[in-house]
This record gives sequence, structure tokens and C-alpha cells, in this order.
Amino acid sequence: MKIRYIDLIDQTFEFPTEEFSIKNNLLEFHKIPLMKLIKKYGTPLKFTYLPKISQNIKNAKRWFEKAIQSNHYNNKYTYCFCTKSSHFSFIIEEVLKNNISIETSYAYDIDIVKNLYKKGKINKNIEVICNGFKTKNYINNISELINNGFYNTIPILDNCDELEKLSLIINYPFKLGIRIASEEEPKFEFYTSRLGIGYKDIIIFYSNKIKNNSKVELKMLHFFINTGIKDTAYYWNELFKCLHIYAKLKKIAPELEILNIGGGFPIKTSMSFKYDYEYMANEIIYQIKKFCQQENVSVPHIYTEFGAYTVGESGGILYKILNQKCQNDKEKWNMIDSSFMTTLPDTWAISSRFIMLAINRWNDSYERVFLGGLTCDSDDYYNSEQHINAIYLPSFCKNSPLYIGFFNTGAYQDTISGYGGVHHCLIPQPIHILIDKDEKKNFKYKIFRKIQKPKEILKILGYKKYENKKKIF
Repeated sequence: MKIRYIDLIDQTFEFPTEEFSIKNNLLEFHKIPLMKLIKKYGTPLKFTYLPKISQNIKNAKRWFEKAIQSNHYNNKYTYCFCTKSSHFSFIIEEVLKNNISIETSYAYDIDIVKNLYKKGKINKNIEVICNGFKTKNYINNISELINNGFYNTIPILDNCDELEKLSLIINYPFKLGIRIASEEEPKFEFYTSRLGIGYKDIIIFYSNKIKNNSKVELKMLHFFINTGIKDTAYYWNELFKCLHIYAKLKKIAPELEILNIGGGFPIKTSMSFKYDYEYMANEIIYQIKKFCQQENVSVPHIYTEFGAYTVGESGGILYKILNQKCQNDKEKWNMIDSSFMTTLPDTWAISSRFIMLAINRWNDSYERVFLGGLTCDSDDYYNSEQHINAIYLPSFCKNSPLYIGFFNTGAYQDTISGYGGVHHCLIPQPIHILIDKDEKKNFKYKIFRKIQKPKEILKILGYKKYENKKKIF
């Protein structure tokens, strides 16, 4: 009878996979010996595997370039990284190795651009797509970039008022984009996105404010929907509505060259994940070309702004099961040595799922469990009531510690939880390890941040520093 954890995984999923394999009864992620990491650095342990970022960028470029060639599409494709998915310097620097553009969403993003330029990581030819609602500070920072020679900076109008504010303080003619306020899925609490300018207003706005304005040149039409790029009637319907606006604009604005279809490629959130990236890239290019032929307009230069897809699958976090609590006859709670609210806030904030696997003891028998965090909050848990599948792990044993990992957690978690800040119940930020490969393809490890200490947390909260002269206890 097959009662081992490895048997459960093997008969439930296609295993091993591109990312996961078993060696000596221990889980490896992209051949990274996770148990060795745990023995060296302890848990909880957050890690970022940098090569996965470049791999995903190259894959997407290959899919779109293949689609362009096979459909005889007479224009280009540009990969743009959505910085809000992860602002860390090591992420941006890895992304920039792949000849991409970057997209910003707030004023402080521009300070990152200036920092990268100062360090010699970019030059003034870098293309910066400035999205989001433009505060006064954001407008000032955008103008500073353009006025200092970053002429490939393209502010995307989120509302009609932003054009005048930008024009007043930008000294040179500049490129411009318009974001479409797309309509959301029927299940949303609102009908139209708060972001962008309404479909019915764009043509009028262009004719009245941009067409005869010698200082600006409309280069980009921006489109994005929250549900991402999916092969659904809703997605294609919204894309075609966007294409109708593009065709109408192109006929009166020949300078319009770019259609930015935003982000939306998904990442693997379970072992049973299936998504045909190559098919979707090909279908997008095919449908855009077909539509433009019918409207007798030239096809646009296609941009995407992938954020979670770029960085999500590079991240993971490892925990130790501290103990098991049996609250009744049916429910077994495995307590992790951290908090989901601190380290994986998407699991409780929006009920996101991630790939979760045991790190060790794959030859042991298994049991169904719930996972609980260390905070006193009832929402600090991860189980089948919030998610699709029940959780099964090797049976708890006090004399044989169990370690588990959550994978593909590299996007948004740190910015949502507040990296290095004060967390619920003062649960500390875990140690963070960067993993890369050297010229010989050997793994190399670097501590980006050590575990958060009490002094750091108390300082944030406004308490006086500990006196060095006298011990309190």
C-alpha cells in the first residue's frame, strides 16, 4: 500500500518537474539543496533565485518573437518590467541584464531610476514608462528626468488634467501615452477601472488637447485588466474594445506607434498549474494583426508590462514545523516558526495560493493538516477552507523535525507586508538569502538581510535605544 508522502505527490501530480526534484529523500528547487540552506542559515528563511528572473524574461521574448515571425507581423515586441512587483536593487539589476524597459507607478520609482543611473547600471537612453496617478511630486520627478536628457521617458496619462501639469514644467517636446479605463469583470464591485481615461473621452481629448500641441507627441496607448491575460471571452472582448480605440486614434494620429497590453501572464501557483504561454502570445499577435487589417491601419509595436511573471517564480520561503496542536478529533494544526501575515500576506489578504511542499521526510507516511502562524490573529493560517486542495504533509514527529517550503512567492509579498518594518504581533522579518550561479554554474549564496532584531523594531516604534552602560536584566 502506498502511504508515503512521495507516493502521494507522485500519484497526484506529474513529478519531478522542471523546478522540483528529490535527491536523497530531500526536496531540491532548481537543483538548489534546500536542506543545506536550512542547516546553514536556519528558518524561517526567505530566498531569491536570481537566474529564474532572466529565464522568464527570455521565455516571454521568445514566445512573442516567434509569434511575430509566424504571423508575419510587421512590427516589434518590447518587454517592460513592472517595478511595483518588486523594487529591490538585486531584482532590478538582474532584470536590466535582458535589454528591457521599466514601468513606474509612483514618484519614488524615479529616485530608483536616478540611483541606477548614478551607479552606471543604466544610461539616459533607458525607456521609462510612467504609469499611475500623478501626484505633484511624481510630476516633478518625471519632468526632472526628461529635462535632464532621459528623452525616452513616456508619461502615461491617468487623467486629462495631467497633460497641462506636465507641459508646464517639462522644457522640451516629450512623448506621451494614454491609459484606457478598462471595464472590469461582472463579478467586480465596480464596473469601470478607476485607472485611466474612459473609452468615450479619449478621441475627444486627443483632438482638443494633443493633436495641435507641438510640445507633445502621442506614442502609446495603454491597456490593462486586473484578471490578467486569459483565454476567455471577457479578455478578448476587452482587447477588441482597446483595438477599436487604437484604430480610431491611429487614423487621426499617425504618430501613435505603440500598443501596451499591460501585464497578466500568470505564474505557477500549484503543482497542477497549466497555461499555454506560447499559444496566448501567438493568439494576441494574430488577433491584433487581423483586426488592424480589417480597419486598414498599420499594426502597433507591442509592449507588455510583466511584473509577477518576471519575479514571482524566483522566490520562496522555508519554515520549520515547531509543534502540532490537536484541537479536536479531526483538526491537526502544524505551527510554523513565523507568520503568514508577515511573510506571505497574500495568503490571508486575498486568499492567494502558492506551491507548498515538504523539504524533508519524503519517505514517511503523511497526514492531513492545517498550517498556523505564530500571531494571535485568527486569520494567520493556511488551509483547505481558504484554498482549493487539502494540505497533506509527512506525519508530525517530535524527534524528527519537519521543514516545509512555499514557492513562487517572489512578487508583491514584501511590499504588502512592509519589508523590514513592524509586523503583526512583532513577528520579525526572516533572513533573506540571494542565490545566483557563478561562471562554472555553481550556486553562490549571499545574505541580503539578516533576521530582524528587537532593537531595530523598537527603534521604528519610537522607543529609546538600549543603554550600553547598564544591563536592564
